[in-house]
This record gives sequence, structure tokens and C-alpha cells, in this order.
Amino acid sequence: MNETATGVAAAALAPDDRTSVYPLWLRLMHWANAIAVIMLTLSGWRIYDATRFMFGFQIPPKWTLGGWLGGALQWHFAFMWLLMGNALVYLLVHVFSGRFRRQFLPLSPKSILTDLKSFLGGHLSHADIRRYNAVQKAAYLFAMADIVVLVLSGLVLWKSVQLPWLRELLGGYEFARRIHFWAMSLMAGFIVVHVVMAVLVPRTIRAMVWGR
Repeated sequence: MNETATGVAAAALAPDDRTSVYPLWLRLMHWANAIAVIMLTLSGWRIYDATRFMFGFQIPPKWTLGGWLGGALQWHFAFMWLLMGNALVYLLVHVFSGRFRRQFLPLSPKSILTDLKSFLGGHLSHADIRRYNAVQKAAYLFAMADIVVLVLSGLVLWKSVQLPWLRELLGGYEFARRIHFWAMSLMAGFIVVHVVMAVLVPRTIRAMVWGR
């Protein structure tokens, strides 16, 4: 009888795969952001190929979007608005709903190192995907900060004359262009790591698609 009661209590406390994990608004924002970042990266690579201002190498055309500089700029500007609008609404909803504090805080260097060691040793738990571990929190906070840098440096490249204070804050036009390039590269790296982690825990993919 005691064993039965214990089993019922454990079942009640265990995460239910049928319960809502990610609300619809969050899933829509996630996929809209993913599309915007991918399209901006591909078109950005085509823009880079037109100047090769950093390293001189060319990114293979089949990995780029736009066909030529003018076409790439059109794609870039179109999805720039999607990224900016989506990111702004995402941050506002998270902050004013309290979700930002609940999901991403508290966070400390010690907790990141502890969870990172657990991950490298294959012992990091994913029993409840509704709760982020310290490594996930740090990664998502980095992605948010990187998007802010991308937007600000992109505004300098787009409206340099109209935003002289922002241009000077980022070290001038040429330095802002380098900041934009590196921020884009870091975002591409984040996407790769994010996809690999999702594949390792496929329940997260199903939850982000169906919400349960």
C-alpha cells in the first residue's frame, strides 16, 4: 500500500509530456526568429562576398542568398524588420510577464561551470525540459545580447549619416562593420550548437513544434 502511494505521488510530481511546455506565442516567435536569423545570415554572406573586407576569402555562392549585391541587400533589409520587431516583442513580453526572471535567473559563473562539467560528462539531466539548466540560460542570454549587437551595428551600416552618435559609439563605420560580421559569425555558431543540442534531446524539438 505504501509503495502504491509512493508511486502515485512520484507520478504526480513527474513532468507530464502531455502538458503544455511552450505556449503558442513563444513557439511562433522562436520560429520567426529562426527564419529571420537564417535568411539574414545567408544574405549577409552574399553582401560580404561583394567586398571581402575581413579575410579576402569568398563564401561559396550556393551558401548565400540574393544572387548579387542588390538582391542580397533587399533580402537583408526585408528580414531585418522581422528580426527587430520579433526580438523587441519577445523581450518586452518576457520582461513584463516575469518569464525572463523565472526562466533565466538566477545565473552565476559557478552554476554554469557545474552544469558544463555535467554536460561534458554526459550527466546533465533533461528530465523537465520546461526548466533551463545554467548552460542553456547562459546560451540564450548570449543569443539575446548578440541580437542587440547585430541590430545596433546593422543600423550604423544602414543609416550611418542619420545616426552619428551610434556610429561613434561603435567606433566608426568600418569598426561597426567588423562588429556586425563577428556578431553574425557568433550567431551562426550559436545556431549550430543549438541544433546539435536539440537533436540530442529530441523531446525539445517536438515541444517547440507542438507545444506539448
